[in-house]
Order: sequence, then C-alpha cells, then structure tokens
Amino acid sequence: MGGRIRIRQPAKGYRVNIDTLLLAVAVPAARTGAGPLIELGCGVGAALVAVAKAHETHAPGLRQFVGMERDPLYAALARENVALNRLDHCVRIIEGDALAPPEDLRGFAQVFFNPPYDAPGEGRAPAPARQAAYITQRPIADWIKPWSNRMGAGASMTLIHRAHRLKEILDAFEGRLGGVEIFPIRPNARAKARRVIVTAWKGSRAPLQLHAGLDLHPLDQAEKYTPRAEALLRGEGRL
Repeated sequence: MGGRIRIRQPAKGYRVNIDTLLLAVAVPAARTGAGPLIELGCGVGAALVAVAKAHETHAPGLRQFVGMERDPLYAALARENVALNRLDHCVRIIEGDALAPPEDLRGFAQVFFNPPYDAPGEGRAPAPARQAAYITQRPIADWIKPWSNRMGAGASMTLIHRAHRLKEILDAFEGRLGGVEIFPIRPNARAKARRVIVTAWKGSRAPLQLHAGLDLHPLDQAEKYTPRAEALLRGEGRL
C-alpha cells in the first residue's frame, strides 16, 4: 500500500497476499455515521488496517472498524498491527468464530471477508500451518446467511473467492442481498478469470453488473504487474 501500512505476521503459516490487498481496495467507501465495518476471519488484520487507513482520507469521522478472528495467535497479531499503525482509536479486534457470531453483533454498514477457498481434496494440499486458511469445512452460504441478517439498510457485503464458486455465492445472495457487482480477476488479458470479487447490497433491487475486471500481469510478463494492478496494490485508487 505504498508504505502506508506495516504488518507483522507469522514466519510460517498463512501470509498476507495479493488477495488481501485486492479485497481491501474493493470494499466500497462507507459514509460517516452509516455504521461500523467488519472483516470476518481477519487474520493478522492486513485488509482491515488497509481499509481503515483508506477511510482516514475520505471519511475521517468514521471510527468504527471491527475485525473478527477465531485463532488466538492471529487475533493477538491483529491487535499488534492495529497499534503499530496507530489505529487503536477506531479499530478493535474480537476473538470469535465468524460462522457462529454472537447476537449483539449487528447493524454493520460493510461486511467483507476472504474465506478459505478450497473444499477438502480440492487443489494442492497446503502445509499444515495453512490448512485452516485454505481449506473450508463449510459452504460459502454459511458465511453469507448469518451476516446478511446483521447488516443495516443499504449496507454492502464484499468477498473474494475462486471464479468457479460464483454460482454458490449468487445462490446464497438470493432473497437476501441484491444489486450484485462482479469483478473478475485474471492473470492476464488472455487468461480466464481465476478469482472474482463480489459485492452485494442490502435492500437493493438493481440488476446484476459484470464489470470489466482486472488483469494482474502484462502478457508474457508474469513477474510484473499491469499499471492498473500496480496502482491498486499501492492503494492508489479503488476497484
């Protein structure tokens, strides 16, 4: 993010990656006074810190950011990162399971998350230290259903996931959230989308929008980013 945030994370285990930063720049700008924002399964809090830092510029009066993390080690690191980035005044970390939230967590203006992508046996098996971050035991609907009921009117939900899971996401939104916006994320201009970032809104009846999406790398230059991707990863713009 152009050096604007500093993050401590375990030497081994799940590491902050490009998905973390793309999720952060995809979260819609919240209005001051619209209610708190929450990241589910926030890990060490990198996306949460990036979102809070971005709001310091365009919504300086917004002082309600929440991260929820069930792993005590990662929750402790998230608190360290909040302090390291001088965000104690507006960000708090809750230790708990996002798939079994307490009843008093309600009224959110924004909900965002980067859930485990793969079903057991799908894809390459991750190292044991990364198992919980990559392998899910629950369908994506178990993330969407409880939190759609905890969102205020006009609130948004944003998530990043594998492209082939899009139907499951849309099915879980049905009857709960509308005005769906889909951002495909492609390795390059000739490749199929491997990721999608999806945003939906509470109470919206707007038709689905499929955006042009983002190409991460120039053709035949997988070690470099396109100017647009580079700018987003530096926090210079929004999706």
